[in-house]
Amino acid sequence: MSLTGARKKGKKFLNPIPTDEAGFSKMIPILKEYYNNKAENNPKQTIGPFKTDLSVYQTPPTSGLRVTLVGHSSLLIEIDGKRILTDPVWSERVSFLSFMGPKRFFEPPLALEELPALDAVIVSHDHYDHLDKATIKFFAGKNIPFFCSLGVGRHLESWGMLKNFITEMDWGDSVMIGADCVLTAMPARHFSGRGIIGRNETLWSSFVIKGSKHNIFFGADSGWFPGFEEIGNLFGPFDLTMLEIGAYGQYWADIHMGPDNASNAHLALKGKIMMPIHWGTFNLAPHAWYEPIERLVGYAKEKHIELFVPEPGKPTEVKPYISGWWKKYLSPAS
Repeated sequence: MSLTGARKKGKKFLNPIPTDEAGFSKMIPILKEYYNNKAENNPKQTIGPFKTDLSVYQTPPTSGLRVTLVGHSSLLIEIDGKRILTDPVWSERVSFLSFMGPKRFFEPPLALEELPALDAVIVSHDHYDHLDKATIKFFAGKNIPFFCSLGVGRHLESWGMLKNFITEMDWGDSVMIGADCVLTAMPARHFSGRGIIGRNETLWSSFVIKGSKHNIFFGADSGWFPGFEEIGNLFGPFDLTMLEIGAYGQYWADIHMGPDNASNAHLALKGKIMMPIHWGTFNLAPHAWYEPIERLVGYAKEKHIELFVPEPGKPTEVKPYISGWWKKYLSPAS
C-alpha cells in the first residue's frame, strides 16, 4: 500500500483499500437501526459547563506536550513551542442547517476570541463535524496558516480565508510549521462531502506532527486499514496517538473504527499513549453517548494500553491519565 499520492477515479478520490462508505444503498438499513435504537444517545443530564483557565497558556508545558480538548476532534495541541488547532468546530450544530442536526452536548470551554496565539490550524476533511463554516469565518483575516487535505481549500477560500494562508496537502506531503515542526499528511480510510452531490471530490487525511522533541499522530476520521502499521513503521513510535472511538455502527465499520479497532490502530502505530477523540460531544451514531469511552477503558486494560483522557477544556500535560469526567453525567441505569 502506498502512503503517498491519493488515487482518483475521475473527480473522485479513492480510499487506500476497497471500502464500503455506507452510501445510499445502506440508507434504509441505517434508518431502521436508528428507529429501533434504545440506547441513551444523548445525555439525560446537562453536561458541563466546562471552562478553560486561560492563564495556563501563559506558561509553556513543562514536558513540552500539552493538549486541551475543546470537544469531538477539536484539539488545541501545544507541542515543543508550537500551538496547533485541529478540526475547529465551535458551532452549536454540525449540520447544513443551523436549527436542525446533531447538537453539542456541552458548550465549547473557551470562546474563539479567547484562543491563545496559534501557529497553525489543521483541517482533516470537509464533513460538518470537522469543518465548520462559522468557525472558519472567524479566522478569515487572522493570518494564521491553515493546512488541509486536497480540495478543502476551496471551502476555506469561499468563507473568506486568503489563499496564501492555505496549504492543501496530498498523502505523503510534508510542510514545516516554523523552523522545527514537520507536518505530514497520511492516508485515512474514510470519505468526504457536504451534501448529496460532490461526494469524495475532496480528500480526507490523517497527520503526523513531529516537533523538536515529540512525535504525535492525529488520526481524524478513519476506519481500520493496514496503513496504520505502515505509518507506524515509517514514522513511529508516537508519544501520543489521537484516534477516533465514537460514531460507529454495524453499517459503517469500514469508515469508523470504534474503540476496539482504534486501540488496535494505536498498537499498530507504535503509540506510547492513546488519546480517544470523536466521542462525547455530538450524537452521530446509534450507540450510547458514553459507550465508546467505557468500552475503550476495558480494551486498554486487556491490551495494556496507557490512555490520556483529559476533562474537556482543561489544558493537560500528556501522560497516562483518565479523568473519568463523563462518569458524573451517567444516568443511574447506565
